[in-house]
Amino acid sequence: MSDLILYQRDYCHLCDLALAVMAEARAPDFDSVWVDDADELEQRYGTRVPVLRDARDGRELDWPFDAAAVAAFLRVAG
Repeated sequence: MSDLILYQRDYCHLCDLALAVMAEARAPDFDSVWVDDADELEQRYGTRVPVLRDARDGRELDWPFDAAAVAAFLRVAG
């Protein structure tokens, strides 16, 4: 399991955009977690997705974000 998690939902165009931004930022491997699959995640992230989370320190980056914001988020973790 990766330290980075992208919380998203099925059929979410913003989540598709976030995946493209992550690729543009050359983000390392991350896990995708669908909030639709769990009530707790739906309550926490349902209106916020997509959200990038660093499981090591709990930091989260809410949408909207761009490649520069992702790169900055990753630098803090590194």
